[in-house]
Amino acid sequence: MAVSIGVDPHPAHAHAGEPRTYTAALVVLASVFFMWGFATVLNDILVPHLKSAFRLDYAQSLLIQLAFFLGYLVMALPSAKVLERTGYKLAVVMGLLGMAGSAALFIPAAALESYGLFLVALFLLASSITLLQVAANPYVAVIGSPQTASSRLNLVQACNSAGTMLAPLFGGLLILGRGAARETIALTARQRAAQVGTVELPYLLVAAVLLALALLIWRVRLPDLGKETRRASRAARAQHSLWRHRNLVLAVPAIALYMICEVGIGSTLVNFISMPGIGAMSHERAAAYLTLYWGGAMVGRFLGSWIMRRVAPQRMLAAVSVGALVLLGIAIFSSGHLAMGSLLAVGLCNSIMWPTIFTLGIRGLGPLTEEGSGLLIMAVAGGALAELQGVLADHIGLQLSYLLPWACYGFLLFYALSGYRATGALLDEQLA
Repeated sequence: MAVSIGVDPHPAHAHAGEPRTYTAALVVLASVFFMWGFATVLNDILVPHLKSAFRLDYAQSLLIQLAFFLGYLVMALPSAKVLERTGYKLAVVMGLLGMAGSAALFIPAAALESYGLFLVALFLLASSITLLQVAANPYVAVIGSPQTASSRLNLVQACNSAGTMLAPLFGGLLILGRGAARETIALTARQRAAQVGTVELPYLLVAAVLLALALLIWRVRLPDLGKETRRASRAARAQHSLWRHRNLVLAVPAIALYMICEVGIGSTLVNFISMPGIGAMSHERAAAYLTLYWGGAMVGRFLGSWIMRRVAPQRMLAAVSVGALVLLGIAIFSSGHLAMGSLLAVGLCNSIMWPTIFTLGIRGLGPLTEEGSGLLIMAVAGGALAELQGVLADHIGLQLSYLLPWACYGFLLFYALSGYRATGALLDEQLA
């Protein structure tokens, strides 16, 4: 028997205080956000771990992120079509089952010591997460009042950040902590097999949790969206064009450039902290500091959710963009604990960026909301371009390679100051 959750017949007219009828649905969806955040940030442990095990350079190790985020590029628009046919609930269940199967694929990849198979598993994992994102993000955004959409999405994204905060501890203990060697030591065949094999247990546990969560979602009845926010007919959508909406058109590169920042910094942070002139520590110890980076993102999203009930989201986005530019600049041109602390603090600035850009991008789309959401999720593939930072790191050094995300934050500041302004809005929303 399904667990019944009450339905408000007019969710689009909800007020700033979210209706109690949506609390259970948001709690269940928050667990989904948690798990995809957890699975995504385990990549930040895999990058230094497999770099050591397979003796890779920075560019080769960041193929992990390239393969992962190509899943978003390839699957975002097909996922929107799946959502159109299945509805939100079944799409979420399918995404969770796909994630579980992909996580299980890490076991034969480790047994065969195949870096290529790891990349395939990561691509499939990202493809499944893409379906979750296409379904869950717009659902949370439209389930209540449009005026509090940014606040509401930041709140559930804070649970995503809880997953990203705990993943480095989990991965540091079960993957890096059980590793056989440092990056500077050549591994024997037996040592490499042991090093690669440490990923089997963590991903088996992840697969089991995802299967249990899929069963839970299947048994929960999520509230209907009501006639104001239900998907419009194909004929109604054909009367409008996504490209008339400036806020969406500019949000697509904004999301892509933000992902370069998030992925590039997160993937190289362990290596950065381990550098002699920065933290001078092992990868295992550095992974604990990665928890601080993602913990800052979690705290920032909880605070941002509360603040944006009182402050316009675009103003908050502008403030954190300036903060990221300043902190990253300090990390690039200083050393020691000052550089390390500044780079860790960038996580606090990153906190509200993605959900805020997303909600500003889909505002005013009306019947085009799902298509707009698909484009924005496709832009998450920008994380694959963090590979460029790996190339820069191999040629000019890891510290100077952070000039790439620094430039990206400049565009996010532009979006917060001007690019968010809507044209051709189809809903009566105040965006200024």
